[in-house]
Amino acid sequence: MFQDVTETDRQVVAQHEDGFGSLDAGGGTEVTEILLSSSLNFLQSPFMHSNGVVCEAGASIRYRNYVLTMLTLVYVFNFIDRQLLVILQESIKKELHLSDTQLGMLSGFTFAIFYVTMGIPIARLADKRNRRDIVTVSLGLWSLMTAGSGWARNFFQLLLARVGVGIGEAGGSPPAHAMISDYFPAGKRSTALAIYSSGIYIGIVIGFVMGGYLNQQLGWRTAFFAVGLPGILFSVLFYATVREPRRGATDTDAGQGDGVHTLREVLKRLYSSRTFVLLAMATALHVFCIYGLLNWAPSFLSRLHGMKNTEIGALLGPIYGFGGAIGSFAGGALTDHFGKRDKRMYLRIPAYAIILSIFFAAGFLFSGDWRVSLSCLGVCSALQSTYLGPAVSVAHRLVPASMRALTSAILFFVLNLVGLGFGPLTVGMISDRLQPALGVESLRWALSIVLVVSVGSTLLFFGAAKKFAAETA
Repeated sequence: MFQDVTETDRQVVAQHEDGFGSLDAGGGTEVTEILLSSSLNFLQSPFMHSNGVVCEAGASIRYRNYVLTMLTLVYVFNFIDRQLLVILQESIKKELHLSDTQLGMLSGFTFAIFYVTMGIPIARLADKRNRRDIVTVSLGLWSLMTAGSGWARNFFQLLLARVGVGIGEAGGSPPAHAMISDYFPAGKRSTALAIYSSGIYIGIVIGFVMGGYLNQQLGWRTAFFAVGLPGILFSVLFYATVREPRRGATDTDAGQGDGVHTLREVLKRLYSSRTFVLLAMATALHVFCIYGLLNWAPSFLSRLHGMKNTEIGALLGPIYGFGGAIGSFAGGALTDHFGKRDKRMYLRIPAYAIILSIFFAAGFLFSGDWRVSLSCLGVCSALQSTYLGPAVSVAHRLVPASMRALTSAILFFVLNLVGLGFGPLTVGMISDRLQPALGVESLRWALSIVLVVSVGSTLLFFGAAKKFAAETA
């Protein structure tokens, strides 16, 4: 299937097998040089040679990166469909005569419950069956249910559609994480997973901007149709062009991909790992802060800065989208670079980023100028997004290949239940309690809880980094 590999190709492969190529000692401390070097080695190398350079998974480097691109686009569809309801909810509320509590059930807690609980059995299936097929079916299901949301005539019908979206999206990330880990070796895995995670932020941009435009021009029902139907078509392309990798293909231990494990065995192994326990707690608290800010930022800008909804949507989309994507890639590239010398840096770098994000979150909350506030939010978003690629990479290095999809699902169960399920809810409850005394200022002080919770998350990341070095020594 592949052309003959030349000596030049072998040299390219040899360079790639040791991470992203070498950096000189003097330049290694320069963050900009690291990011540029990582992006050049990671993205350009597949196109330097016309003949197929064989990578660690038995596929060409070009094809391996094609698979990563396709999986990232699947994740983009995931977050477009997830965020679309948020930008459309005021129009939906008016037409279907819904309460704020009902809107909260549609976009928050109910969605999170089905998303996290269904993720575990689907991931269990992914550790035994074809992961490409599971991602295909999941993408098709959540896209179909997104399009179907446009036909909803009452709250119950829309709730059922959102449940379907949640179940479908539950089958997206765990199989994708496992596939990426089988296409990319440990030295490149954090960056690959970070690139995949950038789909979150690209999806937020498209969901906010496209959803707002379609809602204004054509109505909320058409917006659901227009966003859902392309996902169904893309699922066909994904199935036709993406191959299932061999389990454990990039692991040095030949037996890593063998065996089928029960949920009890996986839970026992993860619970026995102090690294995973601390990592799960750290990411859960961090995602609590991320969703607390993300879901309440529009209301904060409206109430505290008097901004219009059209202005908020147009500004928040790029801020969260581009800032988050940059931070996600930077987190993966930096941790892969420094982690080669010190494994603790895989989790220390996200901890350092969270420390910095606290100051910019405070700037967002307490600045009297909306321009300064939004600038701080953009930097905060970039810093907060550095964690996911390294976190999943570390979790996968703690288990054999046959446990990876389920491991991702368990990690996502914890972080989404705490973060998506309780982050926005807790902020709203505190705001309601403070409102009689503080009025409109209640939301500002309710959001300040993220400053405190971020400190706890940072300490847990540092603790996990220390245990990770000891467990993988």
